[in-house]
Amino acid sequence: MITVYGIPNCDTIKKTQDWLKKNKVEYSFHNYKTEGISKEKLAEWCKKVGWEILLNKKSTTWKSLTPEQQESATNQTAAIKIMQQNNSIIKRPVIEAGNVILVGFNETEFSKHLK
Repeated sequence: MITVYGIPNCDTIKKTQDWLKKNKVEYSFHNYKTEGISKEKLAEWCKKVGWEILLNKKSTTWKSLTPEQQESATNQTAAIKIMQQNNSIIKRPVIEAGNVILVGFNETEFSKHLK
């Protein structure tokens, strides 16, 4: 089963869902805002793709953090804490497809792993 993690009002999530529907890919949606995200799940993703990929330093949420909070993001433990407290800072989408984790909208990778 494929799970898409994100926030429903995010344009990138909408684009991802449109691509999945167009390509007739069944998936479930995990809404960070209502369901949150566990420290264990974030650690699992970090192990597979790296916390540097997951922590979106280009996001509005990142820019709204204090300089001290931003400067504390120097390792996986600190990054996971920030991502749990501010789940909008997680790059979107995160897609779990079996053992594969895809981060961000990438049609080539979607075609390769999700069809």
